[in-house]
Amino acid sequence: VNLVFDHQSGPRGEDKAFASGMLMGMARRPLGDGTLQFKAMVSPDPIMGPSGYPLLLASGETANGRDRLIDRQHPHDFFMELSGSVSQDVGPKSSVFLYAGLPGEPAFGPPAFMHREAIMDSPEAPISHHWLDSTHISFGVVTAGLVLDRIKLEVSRFNGREPDEHRWNIETGPLDSTSVRISWNPTREVALQGSWGRFKDPEELEPGVDQKRLSASLLYAHEVAPGWKFAGTLAWGRKTVEHHNDDAYVGEASLKHGGWTVFGRGEITENRELIQGQEEPAYRVGKVSLGAVRDFQVASHLAIGVGGLFAINFVPDALAPAYGGHNPTGAMGFVRVKLN
Repeated sequence: VNLVFDHQSGPRGEDKAFASGMLMGMARRPLGDGTLQFKAMVSPDPIMGPSGYPLLLASGETANGRDRLIDRQHPHDFFMELSGSVSQDVGPKSSVFLYAGLPGEPAFGPPAFMHREAIMDSPEAPISHHWLDSTHISFGVVTAGLVLDRIKLEVSRFNGREPDEHRWNIETGPLDSTSVRISWNPTREVALQGSWGRFKDPEELEPGVDQKRLSASLLYAHEVAPGWKFAGTLAWGRKTVEHHNDDAYVGEASLKHGGWTVFGRGEITENRELIQGQEEPAYRVGKVSLGAVRDFQVASHLAIGVGGLFAINFVPDALAPAYGGHNPTGAMGFVRVKLN
């Protein structure tokens, strides 16, 4: 759980203190030649209020069912995942599995940002969230998959509608969207994925408008020296809406040693949602953030961390007057509690 003080500069910025995080639980047992598993994940995010927290250049979802959240990161739902899965071995290095969740995560994109090792220590959401991994909370998911040694193929059918502004409930809807993902782990340190999805009516404020999305990513993690752990992410995502292709590019990295973690992220997005009520043109914007956190182990399974980050944003000439310049900034200070 993170307790955060957030400052975003300029006329579109704001200050806010908020709590965010997640609590995860998992249970598994052998079942025949495979495994039965259940997962649950909940979040305190709804406590921060329906409008979330200030985050320049972020957009997506709504706080009131009428207006788009712009320059803010929406809160995640209290129920982030309630899922079960069963897998069965069909060969020495092969298996099949079936996964279902309400909510759950369909087979699209890299792991959600709060699970990516390169950036999981940052309390700040990426502005590329709705290109790469916003489907990580989908209210209704069924996925079937095949694992062949180091290659995994998954196909999902899911409810493509993004969560609404009511963050404490469990929503239901038709499994009307489809995604396919292929993953390959050529070594223990490298994970590659490519995925495609067709999303039926995903945006509450754009009824009847479907999306197609593509993503590709590379994740890397390695102990580069005794006691020094490096992790990195390179990712690309594309949203296609009514024949418009809008891309996002992300690079993330972290270095851990002892109780210290240094982390950073760079992003570029092509965003049509930064002006309320206007969807043309797609503005190419960017962001770079850098931060650090120091963890103190206070018990065998409990650590308390203190950290901060600084971010600089890059906006084009057309948006500079609205943001008070070409390079508005942001900063966060935070205290966190980690239970392992």
